[in-house]
Amino acid sequence: MPHTRTALAAALSLLPLGHPLLLGSTTALATGAVMLSTQTAVAQSAAVFFNRGYAKDELKDYQGAIADYTKAIAINPQYADAYNNRGIAKRKSGDYQGAIADYNKAIEINPQDAEAYYNRGYAKDELKDYQGAIADYTKAIAIDPQDGDAYNNRGIAKRKSGDYQGAIADYSKIIEINPQDAAAYSNRGITKGIGFSDRKGACSDFKKAASLGYQYRINWLNSADGAWCRNMR
Repeated sequence: MPHTRTALAAALSLLPLGHPLLLGSTTALATGAVMLSTQTAVAQSAAVFFNRGYAKDELKDYQGAIADYTKAIAINPQYADAYNNRGIAKRKSGDYQGAIADYNKAIEINPQDAEAYYNRGYAKDELKDYQGAIADYTKAIAIDPQDGDAYNNRGIAKRKSGDYQGAIADYSKIIEINPQDAAAYSNRGITKGIGFSDRKGACSDFKKAASLGYQYRINWLNSADGAWCRNMR
């Protein structure tokens, strides 16, 4: 899933930094106070539209969300989180190129925004640009090495592009980060089966996923399709 920046986190990120007050006179102090007050008011005003856009997105009113994020950006053109979330709303509306343009802008504003790289990779994957997606997920992982979602999606992109060994390595990394991640076991099992015809290894991973409560694998093991694995010893 794409990474949506939450309303609270985004509002906090708008608070101005790096603008020291001018000291030395009452006038300077007053001017500095006015500047800070104005900056805070702008941040709060943009955050109002951001929060409403976030709520509309949750209600699946993607066009309404896009409109509100656009208003937030008009107030604060450096609002990277608004570009990120508008990109998500555009992607959900089917505007993948528009989404990528917004993620590009978020990255331009903040080159260390792991979520923007992740979300751009997600959009590229849906456009079947698997190598581009892999590159973006790799960048997200370099910024946040504990992001299991980025490893998962990079693994899927690798599997789609035929790099089965690389995909297995990514799923194994997720399991290293979180041994209770049932979906990672399931995805690794799929890749073992497709890429290497390793039915025993695949079955072992499927059973592990089921033992961790992954309902899809539980149902599959109890179905006719999963009988071969269910009966494997």
